[in-house]
Parts: sequence; structure tokens; C-alpha cells
Amino acid sequence: MAHLLLIEDDPAIRSPLVRALREHGHAVASARTAMSGVQAVLDERPDLVVLDLGLPDLDGIELLRMLRAVSAVPVIIATARDDESEMVRGLDAGADDYVVKPFTAAQLEARVRAVLRRGPHRQADAAEAVVVGGLRIDPGAREVTLDDAAVELTPREFDLLLHLAGRAGQVVTKRELLSEVWQVPYGGADKTVDVHLSWLRRKLGETAQHPRYLHTVRGVGVRLSPPAVPR
Repeated sequence: MAHLLLIEDDPAIRSPLVRALREHGHAVASARTAMSGVQAVLDERPDLVVLDLGLPDLDGIELLRMLRAVSAVPVIIATARDDESEMVRGLDAGADDYVVKPFTAAQLEARVRAVLRRGPHRQADAAEAVVVGGLRIDPGAREVTLDDAAVELTPREFDLLLHLAGRAGQVVTKRELLSEVWQVPYGGADKTVDVHLSWLRRKLGETAQHPRYLHTVRGVGVRLSPPAVPR
């Protein structure tokens, strides 16, 4: 059983979700405002937060930034904002997942399970480091270096890079990445993989137009391979 905190101001949405999540076996608390949500995170230390963005006292993105300053609790944004730019803002601010209203309680529950299975608190199994060119990925320490320089990644970025490195030289589809890394069903409009790949490229010092390690195979997926050796 997980302890969840739902930060949602609309009682017509909040009450049914609390009831449904409890029926799935979770302990669920709720908050109606951003400030009461922050206090609940500090006092109750939930396992996961479900966060609406349209709160009466503070924009949810600002609240997320505040939470990230004081806690590593996993956060799923649940909002009616369906613009790709809003999704990018939310993920960039530290959200672990982003779902757009309307959604069913079963869909949200699946997302909750997926995030909790692979949340930042989860310890990676001890394993040998994976080396691809100048990249070294240590699953046990969850550390990455590029040409002996440390690369700071979020937990999701690390898992994405590790999965691609484990399939180095092969094309990996977005469907597989969503299934294996995010552990959620594939959604044709889901831009989550693209957003995280763009962040990985930036942190590896490359772009989609000038790749070194991450190569997009249009219409298929992405391949991680070492840079070509100049002749």
C-alpha cells in the first residue's frame, strides 16, 4: 500500500479520485491549495503526489519547483493543460509523469504503479558498468561519465540512457522505451520520450541535427552508438 497525496482544488474531481485510489488499496490524503499541499508533503511524507496545475493560490508548476527544493517525492501532474509546451514545462520542473484530463481512475492508478516501481528511491540492482565509446554508465552507483567528466542526470534520464546503452548499436522503438523505461502503454500522442531524449542530448553535448551518441532513425526509434572514429 502506498501513501498518496492528491493536490486538487475541484471537489468534483478530488472526491471520486480519492475514493477510487483508496479502492485500489492506497492510503490517500488530499489538499485543496498549493500551500496546504506543501505542508502535507513536509508533514506526511507521502510516497507520491498527484498534482493539478490549476490551483487557486499558486500555479502548479511553481508549486512543483517548491516541492523539488525540499523533497524528492515522485510527482505525477494531472491536468487539463494538453499543450506540449506545458508538458515540457512540467517535466522540466521535475515531474515524473504527466497525464491529461479527462482520464479514468484506472489509467491514473496504472501511472501511479509505474512511477512507484521505478521511482528515484528505488535501488538499482548491482551490475557491471556499461561502456559505449566515452560513455560509462554505472547502474549500481547510478552515475554517468562522458570522457571522464560527470554527467548529472535525473532518475528517468538515467534509466533511459541505461536502457539504450544496454541495446547499443540497435534501434530501440518509442513503444519499447515507454514499456520498459516508463512501464506504461504506448500512446501515439505521448511526447514524453522525445522530451527526455532532447534533454539527454543536451547533457551529452549534442543535438538531433548533430548527434554523437543518440541517433534518431526516423519513423522507427533511436539508436545509441559510439561516435564515428575520424579517418
